[in-house]
Amino acid sequence: GNKRERERERERGRERSRERERGEIVKKQQLNMVSREHKKATLHEKLQLLRSITNSHANNDSSIIRDASKYIQELKHKVQILNQDIASGQSTSSYQNSWPMVTVEALEKGIQVNLYSERSCPGLLVFVWKVFEELGLNVLEARVSCTGSFQLEALGVERQENGETIDVQMVKQAILHAIENWSQNNDHQDS
Repeated sequence: GNKRERERERERGRERSRERERGEIVKKQQLNMVSREHKKATLHEKLQLLRSITNSHANNDSSIIRDASKYIQELKHKVQILNQDIASGQSTSSYQNSWPMVTVEALEKGIQVNLYSERSCPGLLVFVWKVFEELGLNVLEARVSCTGSFQLEALGVERQENGETIDVQMVKQAILHAIENWSQNNDHQDS
């Protein structure tokens, strides 16, 4: 009977060991599930952040990523335009270089206008806004900063729904003309 008793004891020990292993496996599975849920939540948060940064209205992940990719391409295009403007602006006088840099870009429905100057430009916003009104552009969204420098980002669309596309060069020339008028107005006020 002693031999049987020892055998039963060994079997109970092996059973306890298997139970511990099963318990550890269950704990690992639970941790993996928690980890997966955490990763999923983190990914969701990052996608929502990406969605807000790129002004995407997409609801599913692949559309958010596609919109972000388009946004990156738009930014690359803007950098190209800015680099071209800088390169072409280097041949002008130093006074001309202190003028606001202007980019006008055609979007799917409207235009994006960016103005930037390293110096403050009091009153310039009024001149630019008049251009928008004269061209019949509704400004849907605008960000303006006048602290130390001057920066304007505006998104505009035509008032009439006639299907015509907005001529970005015409808009840019009108804004450059407005900057010239503003500059002449400021020169008269300074003297």
